Amino acid sequence: MPSPLPPPSGQPAPFTEFKDLEGKRVLIVGLARSGVSLAHFLTECGAVVTISDHKSKPELASSLEQIEGLNVQLDLGGHSPKIFLAQDVIILSPGVPPNLKIFEYARNNGVIVTGEFEFSSWFIKQPIVAVTGTNGKSTTCKLVELFLKESGVKCWLGGNFGEPLVEYLRLLKGGETFDSVIAEVSSFQLEHCDRFTPQNIVFTNLAENHQDRYKSMEEYVNAKRRIFQNVNQATTSILNADDNAVVELARDPAVQRGRIFYFSRKPALEPQIMTIGGGVCIKDEIRIRTGPEIEYYSVKNMKMRGKHSIDNIMAAILAAREHGGKRESIQKVIDTYGGMAHRLEYVRRVGGVEFFNDSKATNVHAVMRALDAFDENVILIMGGKDTNLSL
Repeated sequence: MPSPLPPPSGQPAPFTEFKDLEGKRVLIVGLARSGVSLAHFLTECGAVVTISDHKSKPELASSLEQIEGLNVQLDLGGHSPKIFLAQDVIILSPGVPPNLKIFEYARNNGVIVTGEFEFSSWFIKQPIVAVTGTNGKSTTCKLVELFLKESGVKCWLGGNFGEPLVEYLRLLKGGETFDSVIAEVSSFQLEHCDRFTPQNIVFTNLAENHQDRYKSMEEYVNAKRRIFQNVNQATTSILNADDNAVVELARDPAVQRGRIFYFSRKPALEPQIMTIGGGVCIKDEIRIRTGPEIEYYSVKNMKMRGKHSIDNIMAAILAAREHGGKRESIQKVIDTYGGMAHRLEYVRRVGGVEFFNDSKATNVHAVMRALDAFDENVILIMGGKDTNLSL
């Protein structure tokens, strides 16, 4: 097992109100989707904004169009050390590795260095449902959103899925209000997290991934497990009891500072899970306990394909029930929702052959789960970027 998680920092966030940013010198590193959103938000808050990217101006033409007219300075085609040292805070986009020497140089000179996701979380006072794991994150997030919206709960979904978390801040600044936030969190985003404290943590599964970014599987796992570093008595972690790697993470004392709900497709675990709280699927019935009573949900008519979809449904029910999701509304979504695009998405039948689009299966674990969803013979067509995973 990797070394124990550090205790909560106990340090307050440097900024918690939008007015705190007025006049602050802020450097955005990386002008992709998150960088563009940060540029808009920070200028709206009156910050003095500079954007640095190793790509050239022609390479960033599309992104630059999206910030046209904003009062920002540009440092393109490389990173200028003098500009980095002249800031109050440096905010990194998720795709930027956090271990570049220039960031350590800035920290040693008193500059705050953080990531877009962590930075955005400092301003959020609504309860956050944080969903991470190797696969199933987006579908689980979407199910939580659908369960809550069908129940009349006003929620916002974003993070690694959909819009960057900073876009939620722009809505708040514009006067909109929400009851809760559902955030998909990637390992890249967690690399920068120190104070991030969600009310609910959903951990779907854990398998080899992103070995083009990380030196080892242990390094990837350590990035993922950072989501637990600020667990407290008000935190509920929702964990996959059928995934040995997730169960191993749960043994860390840091995780056990809060309440834990497990979910499982193994009937033998029902007595234990129903005692401590969680979810179990037996045949076509999901049994959920988050309070004194056991609730029952049917998956007999669910439209999503694959046994792994039941895992996502159980995790999403447990999270939604924590935030006002109603049993009848949840059951309605289970019976009618057909799943997300590019995730075992049915295309059509041609010449007696059914075609499915599973292009979001970007790692070996995801492909295996997809193949397990079929009893029929499967012709597998694969391609894409090699991320150094074992086939």
